[in-house]
Formats: sequence, C-alpha cells, structure tokens
Amino acid sequence: MRNIPLYLKIFIALFLGILLGLISVKTGLNSFVLDWIKPWGEVFMRLLKMIAVPLIIVSLTKGIANLEDISSLSRMGLRTISLYIASTILAISIGLVLVNIIHPGNYFSDESRENLLGIYSTDANVKKDLAISQKNKGPLDFVVNLVPNNIIEASSSNRNMLQLIFFTILFGVAIIMLPREKTRRLRVLIDELNDVILKIIDFIMKFSPLGVFALMAGIIVDVAGNDIEKTYQLFTALAWYSLTVIIGLFILLIIIYPLLISLITDIKYKDFLKGILPAQLLGFSTSSSAATLPVTMECAENNLRINNKVSSFVLPIGATINMDGTSLYQAVAAVFIAEAFGYDLSFTQQLIIVLTATLASIGSAAVPGAGIVMLVIVLESIGIPSVGVALVFATDRPLDMLRTATNITGDLTVASLISKFEKKK
Repeated sequence: MRNIPLYLKIFIALFLGILLGLISVKTGLNSFVLDWIKPWGEVFMRLLKMIAVPLIIVSLTKGIANLEDISSLSRMGLRTISLYIASTILAISIGLVLVNIIHPGNYFSDESRENLLGIYSTDANVKKDLAISQKNKGPLDFVVNLVPNNIIEASSSNRNMLQLIFFTILFGVAIIMLPREKTRRLRVLIDELNDVILKIIDFIMKFSPLGVFALMAGIIVDVAGNDIEKTYQLFTALAWYSLTVIIGLFILLIIIYPLLISLITDIKYKDFLKGILPAQLLGFSTSSSAATLPVTMECAENNLRINNKVSSFVLPIGATINMDGTSLYQAVAAVFIAEAFGYDLSFTQQLIIVLTATLASIGSAAVPGAGIVMLVIVLESIGIPSVGVALVFATDRPLDMLRTATNITGDLTVASLISKFEKKK
C-alpha cells in the first residue's frame, strides 16, 4: 500500500465507500454506518477545516511578502481577479445556453414535483430565510462584509473567508511597503510557520483515504434512507436536470480549460489533469474548495511546478471567489425551477441571472451546500418562488461534488495562466 499513489488510494476509498453505502441500505445496516463509519468522515472534514484558516493566513501573507514591490501585487492581483470574473461569466453563459436547449424542467411531472416539495419544504424554507436575511441588508452588503469587525471572529469560521483574505492582503501589503530590514525577522517567522503548516497537512493527508471512504458511505445512506428504490425514482425524475449540469461542467473540463492551458501555457493538458487529480478527487468527496485548498496548493507547486509566490496568492483567493461549477449550476437550476413552475423567462431575466449568479458566487462560502443559499437569491432576483429550491435538493450533494471538482480545476487553470504571465514578465 505504501507504493500506491495518494490519488489512487482516494479513488479506491470512493468506490468502497459507495459500495458500503449501497450494501447498508439493502441490508438494513444504516445505523451502523451512521454511528460507526460516518463520524470518521466528519473527523476528516474537521481536520481539513481546522488547517484552512492558518494555511490562508500564512500562505497568502508569504505569497504577498515575497513580491518585489507593490506594483507586482497590483499586476498579479488585477490579472487574477479579471480572469476569475471572466471565467465565472463564461460558465454561467454556458449553463444558460444548455438549459435553453435541453429544457429539463419540461420533463418534471406534477406528481414528482409535489412529492419533492413535500419532502424538502422545511429545509427549503430554512435556506429561504437565510437568503432573505442577506438580501435585506442592501445591494452593497457584499462590499461591507469584506471588512471584518473583528479579525479573531472572522478567523473563527470558514464562512468568513473573504474577510480573512481582506485582512491578510492588507497585512501582506503593509509588509512589502516597509523597508525589508524592518520586516526581516517577521519574514523568517512566516516562512517557518509555512513549513510547520505544510507538515501538518502531510499528517492529515495520510488520513484522507479513510476520511473519503467514511464520507461517501455516509452520503449514500443519507440520500437513500431505508428505501433505495425511492432514491432511484427520485434521481430518474431529475435526470435531465442533472444531465444538463453535468454536460456544462464537462464542457468546462474538456473544452474551455484545455483550450486555455494549450494556447497560453507550455503544459500538456494530459499532464495537467494527471497533476491535479488528487485535488479533484478530494474536492469531489468533500464538496469544499476551502477544505481541499491544502492539496490544491500541493498539486500546483509539486506537480505543475507553479511558483509558490503565484500559488499562495492565486489559489486561496480562487477557493473563495472563483466558483465556475457553482455558477453554471445556479444558472441551470434557476431556469429548471422556473420551467418546473411553468414560468417562461425573458432574455432580460436571464441576463439578471448572469449578474446575480456572478455576484453570488463571489460571496459564496467555499463549503458544502453554500450554493443552495445563493441559488435562492438568484431565484428571487427573477421573481421565481424561492420554495422551488426544494426541487433540486435531492441531487444537490452529488452535483455539488462534481461542481467542486470543476471549481478546483478552474482555480488551477487560472493559477497556471498567471504563472505563465509572471514568467514572461
């Protein structure tokens, strides 16, 4: 087992976790999986979340402090943000084109819709209340929320990652604006802290196959419950919607990203995919770009040979604001729900989806399920009943896993492009 690559261990763990989940549902061992297997997945998730905040503070500070001057930060920052926003808008547009061609909402029967609404109406109302509380704060609430009231409080939750990044960037800018002799010891301390955190990540990743196995087994049991036939029927009713999202994600993965990598960088896309596979698989199993960030950075530096100066700046920001897969999903889901309720969206309403989904993806927490809350805001922006979010609850977690893997691929694609630009400079 020692000679087996990590990504292969994770893939085997994924397969065994799914197999155990299905066997448990059929044999009535759900309580065993939930009591004795699933908690190990929760432990693994907590370990990843535990290290996410220290990693971002130290790695982003190190990345900024290693820049030569403030002009380097401005150049790299402008390119990074511009590429992330452009890729997000492109992903949303692809989603809208596909959903208007396939029209998955037309395949949804009234009986299936009423059944899903009955099952998920409570959860949907909770998400609706959360979204309304955010929406009522005003159009500039996103800007206000960038600045933390208390950095200690902001560091206490991964959902405040943008606030943490704002403070860290400010801290890093202050370091490079001061004379180097005054910050020499601080720079050495940051480098040493970075080495310690990377060693902790090595410890955590040795546990990753077991954590992924437990996560997958728990997900299958949660979705299927005691009636696996009921789950099959549910997924069949939503097959066209899911297929639309999956096609969109694969367009990004096999057309858009390869085109960018091939045209701009010197990396072969086959080598690119091989290098980022551990991060993709871990993102798939955890549904969290933030939790996967340690592995994403490791893949960028060790496999793609991206300079630490670039990876430690571009990737932490991308894990928070670059949500290509999530944005595409929100566009497809919004139109799907509108069709399921019998609404015919105008071109103007679909442009509003582009704008709202872009802003929502920037403010979306890089944790499982955050896209659902943002989807409610997108629905309300075009006048669709937000309770319709219940229609996509059943397939949200499997698609969340796929779109997280896409989000991570997009982050690494942009990091590769920025790396190439910086080398030319």
